[in-house]
Amino acid sequence: MTYMPSPKNWDIFCRVVDNYGDIGICWRLARQLAAEHGLQVRLWVDDLTAFRRLCPDIDPGQATQSCRGVEVRHWVEPFPEIEPADVVVEAFACELPEPYVQAMAARSEKPRWINLEYLSAEEWVGECHGLASPSPRLPLTKHFYFPGFAAGTGGVLRERDLDARRRAFRQDPLAQAAFWQELGLAAPREEEIRISLFCYPGSRAEALFAGWRGQGSPVTCLVPEGIAGEAIAAFFGQAAPLVGGALRQGSLEVRILPFLAQDDYDRLLWACDCNFVRGEDSFLRGQWALRPMVWQPYPQAEGTHLLKLEAFLRIYCRGMPAETARAVAAFWGAWSRGEGMAEAWPAFWAQRTVLAQHAEAWSATLRDNGDLAARLAQFCSDQL
Repeated sequence: MTYMPSPKNWDIFCRVVDNYGDIGICWRLARQLAAEHGLQVRLWVDDLTAFRRLCPDIDPGQATQSCRGVEVRHWVEPFPEIEPADVVVEAFACELPEPYVQAMAARSEKPRWINLEYLSAEEWVGECHGLASPSPRLPLTKHFYFPGFAAGTGGVLRERDLDARRRAFRQDPLAQAAFWQELGLAAPREEEIRISLFCYPGSRAEALFAGWRGQGSPVTCLVPEGIAGEAIAAFFGQAAPLVGGALRQGSLEVRILPFLAQDDYDRLLWACDCNFVRGEDSFLRGQWALRPMVWQPYPQAEGTHLLKLEAFLRIYCRGMPAETARAVAAFWGAWSRGEGMAEAWPAFWAQRTVLAQHAEAWSATLRDNGDLAARLAQFCSDQL
């Protein structure tokens, strides 16, 4: 048998679809493969301006640059002549450039071609994970790689030092105070509730605001710039203020934050009492934050996103007390449907202590299921 070395060179292709989610996941994956597995990674991105919001070190004017051990390339047309990598990751069916695919086919040793799919808790994911799809016109085979929460899937992204970084931050009051100061806020008062709100356009956050306005404890809702602008205008009767600005009614204060880089966003999730997350990247980081959270899947026609929500709730709520599980399902469902949120919030928030305990247990389940970057690296080595 001829020895063949493990693939060392990787190309990851990403088209920015919703500004943050796709590139957020691809950037985390690229960094982790380089830092933890010693791989040479090129990350091809079609929108460097959006990328820069998550990583301020990125220069949108540079077609080629190195950042945190990853070679970042601007994906432009016409695509340059370039030698394909040993492993090619086509993130979220972004469709590789045809000249690049032809170059893949021309290699004597064909690259391992991976279509990285979206994260889902639906049962069919395990059945499709790892399936091969031979090209009908070229001597190439694509494998479908599905992240997931269950055995038989590709796992989820988690850096090796994530738990240690979160623990160090939580155990350091000075680091927390410094973080709040960077955002222009004082440390939370003892009775204050701090909530991060990251949602999709059209979300009925004004209904939540109405409930929080009359809550006994003061509520500070932290909203990234450009998010929930319609809801803020509807509730306060004016446009959202600039970064650093605040609006107040009753017990509620809404603060506009700058759009945070990934590491800073992690700290925000760790520091808040409850986190509203969306899509995939912030959804997963919310789970690793070990705080009560509320997930909003990407809205789809005919309510398909509600099926994804139900699929995740089925596994996430296992082991919860029945009362807690009902409160979670009711509030998450109301938030994603855009109706009944204010009515469902009190029962949900009454379970906050149980939810924090459950978040710890759930994170252990995720760790046991394996890390996506490590599993993907092993999967591609096994294809040899």
